[in-house]
Amino acid sequence: MFAGWPKAPSFDEAFAVQRIKTLRAFASLMAVSTAVHAADPGNPEHGAAVFKKCMICHVVTEPVNKIGPTLNGGSGRVPGKLIDDKYSRAMTECGADHVWDEATLTPFLAEPRKEVRGTKMAFVGLRKEQDIADVIACIKTCSPSVQ
Repeated sequence: MFAGWPKAPSFDEAFAVQRIKTLRAFASLMAVSTAVHAADPGNPEHGAAVFKKCMICHVVTEPVNKIGPTLNGGSGRVPGKLIDDKYSRAMTECGADHVWDEATLTPFLAEPRKEVRGTKMAFVGLRKEQDIADVIACIKTCSPSVQ
């Protein structure tokens, strides 16, 4: 080394410093990503497009049952309690201590059969978190009884 020059970091020190910088950058990106995602309430227009997957069994714009119950006014409703629909025993029992809101709809729309074991609903679920948020926004927007 030349006199007066600082000692160069060893490979291990340089690697550790670079790794810390990378982890800090990643943590910052995750924090921003989480904040943006948490602030996104859902896009009802995109939710209506995603809801087309559900339309074979459900309707959201009118209080009419199809194969499955109407989702009109679905947010805030007790599961398995709509008159004139034949719910599975599992869904009726689910209604004993649940209300359809974002907290219950989000995991249900992701994995219906896991969340309500024994449900008659054959749909496998929505995989994208944004699609779920958008469908929930669509249900809220299309349902006149939901604020």
